[in-house]
Amino acid sequence: MTRLIHSAQVHRFFGAVVLLSGLVLVLRPLVVRAAEVSRKGTPIAIAPLKSPVVLTQLPAATALERGPSTSGGMLRANYGERGRIVIVLPDSSVRVLTAGFHSACDPDVSFDATRILFAGKPAASDDWNVYEMALGGSRIRQVTENSGDCRNPSYQSKLYTIVSPKPWHQITFVGNKAGTLNEHGSAPATDLYSCKLDGSAVRRLTFNLSSDMDPFIMPDGRLLFAAWQRRTLDREPRGWGPQGWIGLFGVNIDGTDYSLFAGVEGRRIKHMPCTTTSGLAVFIESDRARWDGAGCLSCVSLRRPLHSYRQLTSPPGGLFHTPSPLPDGDILVSRRAADGSSTHAVCRMNPLSGEVAVVFDDPRYHDVQARLVHTRPEPDGRSSVVAEDDPHGKLYCLNVHISDLKDGKSVFRESARRLRVLEGIPRKAGQTDGIAQLAERRILGEVPLQRDGSFNVEIPANRPIELQILDADGMALRSCGWIWAKNHEPRGCIGCHEDGELTPENLFMQAVAAPSVSLCVAPGQRRTVDFRRDVMPIISRKCASCHCRGKAHPWLDFVEGAYEDLLAASAQDDGRVASQRPYVRPGKARTSPLIWRVFGRNTSRAWDTPAAGTPLTEAAACRACSLDEEEKRTLARWIDLGAFCSDSASGRRTNTSGEMQ
Repeated sequence: MTRLIHSAQVHRFFGAVVLLSGLVLVLRPLVVRAAEVSRKGTPIAIAPLKSPVVLTQLPAATALERGPSTSGGMLRANYGERGRIVIVLPDSSVRVLTAGFHSACDPDVSFDATRILFAGKPAASDDWNVYEMALGGSRIRQVTENSGDCRNPSYQSKLYTIVSPKPWHQITFVGNKAGTLNEHGSAPATDLYSCKLDGSAVRRLTFNLSSDMDPFIMPDGRLLFAAWQRRTLDREPRGWGPQGWIGLFGVNIDGTDYSLFAGVEGRRIKHMPCTTTSGLAVFIESDRARWDGAGCLSCVSLRRPLHSYRQLTSPPGGLFHTPSPLPDGDILVSRRAADGSSTHAVCRMNPLSGEVAVVFDDPRYHDVQARLVHTRPEPDGRSSVVAEDDPHGKLYCLNVHISDLKDGKSVFRESARRLRVLEGIPRKAGQTDGIAQLAERRILGEVPLQRDGSFNVEIPANRPIELQILDADGMALRSCGWIWAKNHEPRGCIGCHEDGELTPENLFMQAVAAPSVSLCVAPGQRRTVDFRRDVMPIISRKCASCHCRGKAHPWLDFVEGAYEDLLAASAQDDGRVASQRPYVRPGKARTSPLIWRVFGRNTSRAWDTPAAGTPLTEAAACRACSLDEEEKRTLARWIDLGAFCSDSASGRRTNTSGEMQ
């Protein structure tokens, strides 16, 4: 009996040694990494959590297989291949939850902490689809099907409608079901979608022609997400140029009331947002996307998101990935060394103090997308006015003169005359010509502005829409990015690029006192303006023999077919106009030297620096062309719509410039 007891004690002793050895093997890389970070000025301790954590593990050995960032450095790689989802228990033990999948990632924990949504591929050749499973990994069921690649699922709160007997829950996911390319033309465009928990009632929520990603449900029930704005909204923030920027936007869970949340402050790319219980929206930002999208941490206040931007980390402190909230106001966030010498480890961070502590790290994997398993309040439910049987929506503005322009406000007030409404045409997959081209635009119509600056129009629902405020010459003064109206949605704004915190004056605007002006023309009647069809005849008829002071304009060489020369920078001017600038700036007729010549004056505005200060000599004005007003407007309209030229052989429409202002 004594020997038996002694033998059991020996076994327990050696079992404890083995367990401790295993813990040492797990903790050793954490201690080393903490020391490395400490030498760089960001002390990191080790602080395991008291609750389980669900996370994604991406094999470090296959990091290069995921490829670099895409779309000119604006989008991260579509990582996730060979990934797996695990649950890490408080005792540091790890259990794989997706052993039957070739690839799995993007976990989200239900509000009652009993279920997990994730994106998965049973086989390498399968599309990504959304699945749901019980917390322990059992009862796995597929949610989406035949909807393309479906990623980044998350639970929504309740949705209410007047006609439904009771509310229901939905999920949000990111998908490419539309089968189109982004405006850059180099990757599938992604949008936000929703469906019921059983996979039915799939609805598209966003209609941005570039890409939307990273949805997160906020406490008020709205979705916070990242959206690529390839257009620069006429502001050219920080000189970011033709590729634009990725900002944070909000939208209701039915796709209505889309608006800017946090935009041009800080770095060029903002994505992977989450909100904390301490009232912050924390996100990752960088000036160029890395393969995994990692970057610095920044935040804004939920109370004043447009006026509270603050950087939390800098590159020497490491690169961060996929923050998520903890109950006490801290966040879980993954971190790796900026030089790529380490894999991502899951850390706990206090956004206010900057304190960071490692929670879990397996150096064989990038440990990312960590979510704490705990019950949390369900966000507010949202009611919906969307009526699927109504193919139209409405857009109204109280006063376009209300603007965020720092210069030229009075000029804008005096000059705005009309509203032009454009429809964006998505780029179909397989269309590989003109990689840098802009999306094609069609004119839905133009309406006069009311004397008080208001307008009220009816438009086709669920279409990318761009608004342009026009001056007396028909040139766009200001243009917005892609917006939309859902079925039956009355969508309104205070002004033209107004500060989102403004409160409108308590006035009954003239445009809303009358019925909406319908711009819902049939697709075949939606006009485009093309170089070959509309512009070339004017040039051939009126300008081919144009001379000023006996010298032909060098820009008229394009009559022989050099359309590209118009959009290429040139120094062959008179030295005083548009040196080293293109003759045509797609999307901005008022700053295009071609228009200056035709109209005989610099048509740029006070906010168009440096174009506003460029002199135009009398010799540069094209006085002999004798273009009538409609012909001048056609040239300006062609440029403001993107300066497209159809290929005479194939009928394809191309634009050689990636610039849109």
